[in-house]
Amino acid sequence: MTEFSTMRLPPMPDVTAPDGSGVRILLGLSGGGMAHFELSPGQTSKAVTHRTVEEIWFCLSGRGEMWRKQADREEIVSLEPGVCLTIPLKTHFQFRSCDDGSLTAVAITMPPWPGEDEAIIVPGKWEPTVA
Repeated sequence: MTEFSTMRLPPMPDVTAPDGSGVRILLGLSGGGMAHFELSPGQTSKAVTHRTVEEIWFCLSGRGEMWRKQADREEIVSLEPGVCLTIPLKTHFQFRSCDDGSLTAVAITMPPWPGEDEAIIVPGKWEPTVA
């Protein structure tokens, strides 16, 4: 039987994601994990795809855009509080924040994030501005 877990959002990011966003690692179970992502105002992430995981994102604050591409299909979705979206396996994606505040979201990764080699940098829609 799995133990109960409880935590608060860490005050600072734990790591920088391969896409360049700040990540606060939250809790997880055997089927998936959760993290909080933050992209500073006016910033654009690097475009990535995942080797083995899918994600569901829920936007908490800020405004921006998410680009997603699968083979010949692509779209840009407006991001704002309350928007929920999926990033299916092998989807190329990139996001950017508007200038009026940080873009924040929580994401569930299924299965749990396996490590540094999971994300692959790919050509994106926009020029990245993160380090």
